[in-house]
Amino acid sequence: MKFLIVFALISIGFFTYSRICSANEIPSIGQSAPAFKLLDSQNKMHQLSDYSGKWLVLYFYPKDDTPGCTNEACHFRDDMFQIEKLGAKVVGISVDDESSHAEFAKKYNLPFTLLADKDGKVANAYGALADLGIFKIAKRYTFLIDPKGKVAKSYLSVDTSKHSEEIIEDLKRLNTN
Repeated sequence: MKFLIVFALISIGFFTYSRICSANEIPSIGQSAPAFKLLDSQNKMHQLSDYSGKWLVLYFYPKDDTPGCTNEACHFRDDMFQIEKLGAKVVGISVDDESSHAEFAKKYNLPFTLLADKDGKVANAYGALADLGIFKIAKRYTFLIDPKGKVAKSYLSVDTSKHSEEIIEDLKRLNTN
């Protein structure tokens, strides 16, 4: 009986792990960024090509109005002037819907675009989807995309309180190359 319980737990654990890790591969540095076409909180369509000629900070986050996601978004908000001065736009993506994004942006005066990836296809294309079976969330990944649409840097381990500063420093460094 103990063997069956242990076997069942291991099987469930393996299934859960394989679902979480089943996302596509993460785009490599120098690779073309995966294209996207998603709605924002105002039901306006955005696509990667809209940002051609500019640096793009494309950040994936798990859930609107949660502590870590709010911290990260507010730091981007507070550092927006510096980021834009370096020629970059910030775009956040989660699997939340447009109305959730609208409430989140309004509550925290977020001056940048939040896109709704309700089916998780874009997050999956960037290797940033955690599929937990009953629900999906975006992993906290960020991609710095250059003006030609190539991935210049990826951030797969993010400290939400320092992330926007890290982006600013990398943009300064990359803009001088």
